[in-house]
Amino acid sequence: MPAANGGAAGATVWLTGLPSAGKTTIARTAAARLRSAGRPTHILDGDELRTHLTSDLGFSREDRDTNVRRVGYVAELLAAHGVTVLVPVIAPYADARAAVRARHEAAGTAYVEVHVATPVDVCAERDVKGLYARQARGELSGLTGVDDPYEPPAAPDLRIPAHEQTGAESAEALVALLRQKGLA
Repeated sequence: MPAANGGAAGATVWLTGLPSAGKTTIARTAAARLRSAGRPTHILDGDELRTHLTSDLGFSREDRDTNVRRVGYVAELLAAHGVTVLVPVIAPYADARAAVRARHEAAGTAYVEVHVATPVDVCAERDVKGLYARQARGELSGLTGVDDPYEPPAAPDLRIPAHEQTGAESAEALVALLRQKGLA
C-alpha cells in the first residue's frame, strides 16, 4: 500500500523479547542498513518512550498494555506516512501485541512481528542495564521474564536466536525478511 505521502509503503517492525535480549542493537543495525538503502527509517526506542511519551505509566499489566497501545499508535502513524518504524519494545503480553497488529491491519499498514528469542539466562549475563542484578538483590520486582510474565509470540514473522549469531547477522535476517515482503 502506498504511503499517505505518495511514497513507498512504510511498516512497523515490532521487536519483542526479554530485557537485554538484543532488540535495540538489532534495530540500530537494521536501521542503518535500511537508511543506507534510502528507506526512511525511525527507531521508537522503549527506554526513550518511557522517558518522554509514557512517563506517567508504571509497570502493572494495565500500564504495560497502555504503553504498548500508545507506542503502537505512534508507530502506525509513522508507518502510514512511508516510514519503516523499528520498535524494540518488550511488549510482554500477547494480547497487547495482537491489538497493535489489529490496529495496523485495520488501517492497511504493514506490521511485522520479530521475536528476539534470547534465553533469560543469557539476558541475565548480558544485563545491559543492571536490571537482573538489581532484581537478584531484591531492589527491583516485576522484571519481565523473571518475576513478571513474558508471553513469547506463538507465530512471529521472524524469530531471531540473537544468542546464536552476531548482531549484524540478526539485523541482516530482519532486513532480508523486509526485502522478501517488499518493505525494504
